[in-house]
Amino acid sequence: MDNPHTPLSLTHADLYFDVVSPYAYLFDAVLRKEGFPLAIRRHPVLFAGLLEAHGNKGPAEINAKREFTYQFCTWTAQLRDIPFVMPSSHPFNPLKYLRLILALGSTGDVASTVLDALWTTGCDPDELATWRSLVEQLGVPDADERIADPQVKLRLRENTEQAVRLGIFGVPTLFVGDRLFWGLDALPMARAYVDGDPRLSTPAMQAAKRTRFGATRRTN
Repeated sequence: MDNPHTPLSLTHADLYFDVVSPYAYLFDAVLRKEGFPLAIRRHPVLFAGLLEAHGNKGPAEINAKREFTYQFCTWTAQLRDIPFVMPSSHPFNPLKYLRLILALGSTGDVASTVLDALWTTGCDPDELATWRSLVEQLGVPDADERIADPQVKLRLRENTEQAVRLGIFGVPTLFVGDRLFWGLDALPMARAYVDGDPRLSTPAMQAAKRTRFGATRRTN
């Protein structure tokens, strides 16, 4: 069966992301280099809210996974020739950065500027100097007032709740049509979906979708 979603029936994709994730930066950097066949609407969300909603732990909360993730992201950036330096402290509190992106319209340029500041400089995102440098770069002297706006705070909460309703469990996630594509590795699959690639509708893919839930992990 052919994929009914083609470039003629899709006009945009929705990107749910949190700047605390190195993959959010890498995803954004790859989009800037390679593009995407649809316009992308950006939705900052609080990753911690997704973790809480689904009862998950973040990569940084598991020591071995934390170390691997940092090194793997650095390796991935080097392979793709993308500037990347881990912040000097991670995880950090992303709230003000997410609210700043929202306050400035959640545009691609603003999101990229914030992500670059956090993921290419080796800064400490929790230090005031990092924040001041960023808002100066963006030319927003009233940034602190803007991010304190109750409507901005509400939009971040609503974005996160919307992501949970859509079944989004991690960041970055690209939502295209009625399908979600999680992480940088899924970007080629998302492009294939937009192009109507028949490999997404093979019997094997249908079988994967129908796989029943098996054994339940015991928690006590």
